[in-house]
This record gives sequence, structure tokens and C-alpha cells, in this order.
Amino acid sequence: MKKFTFNINGNQYDVEIGDIEENKAQVSVNGTNYDIEMDRDIKPSKTPKLVRSKLNPITDAVESKPKTSSPDKAAVAGGVIKSPLPGTILDIHIKEGAEVSIGTKLMTLEAMKMENVINSDKEGKVLSIKFDKGDPVMEGDILIEIGG
Repeated sequence: MKKFTFNINGNQYDVEIGDIEENKAQVSVNGTNYDIEMDRDIKPSKTPKLVRSKLNPITDAVESKPKTSSPDKAAVAGGVIKSPLPGTILDIHIKEGAEVSIGTKLMTLEAMKMENVINSDKEGKVLSIKFDKGDPVMEGDILIEIGG
């Protein structure tokens, strides 16, 4: 119910507007109830649209730099292979001392009930394998060291 106070020609009127259906409404003026009929149908208001000012993502505030580049021979020779996800080592496809190139299948990792093949993104000789088959690993754990 909506309540209003009107002053008309020095007289005060307390008005309460009750239920409105189509062009009929219930109105109380100074405690007296009236059923009124209006000249036109009142259309229900539409849900207002949310208007937001255009926002620039925080990444646009800083000049963007490429996050990756084409690898050259010096950059891909040697380094470490890290676990991309937490999981369990299902299989190890290489041995220490093996020569690997980019794309060589190194391990199979079970993560979130899915098997993920970990391939080499480096070239060189496998210096050490840090985990055994069946071992749990966390994201970012060093799995294999590759020397140049």
C-alpha cells in the first residue's frame, strides 16, 4: 500500500492507494474507502535495465607484452619439467640418461580422473626423474631434470 499526504486549497488529505487491477483501484482518503475506476489501464512497470559505464580491464592499464615467444635452440636446451596439475604418476615413458627432443612423451599423469600425457618442451639428456610410478604430485612439482 502506498501512502501520500496532499494539501489542496488548504485542506490536508491522507491518501492510501491499495490494490490496482487493470483500470480499477482501491483508495482510502482520510479513512474513507473508495473503489475507483480510472480512464486508462495502468501498465505494469518493466524491470529497469542495469546501465554500467564501460570498464577497462586491469590488463589494459599496462602495456601488454607477449607471454610466449618462439623458442630458439639455446632456450629449449635443458631445464626442468614441472607437473601442470596435482595428480598421480601413472606411467613413466623414459629412463634417466635418455636423449629427448621437443614433443617426446615423458610421463602419464592422472589428474581429476583423466589421464594427461606430459611431453617434453626441451631438448637434451634426462638427468634425473624425481618421482616414481604411483607417486602423488602437486602442481608445480619438478618431475624431470633435463640437461643441455
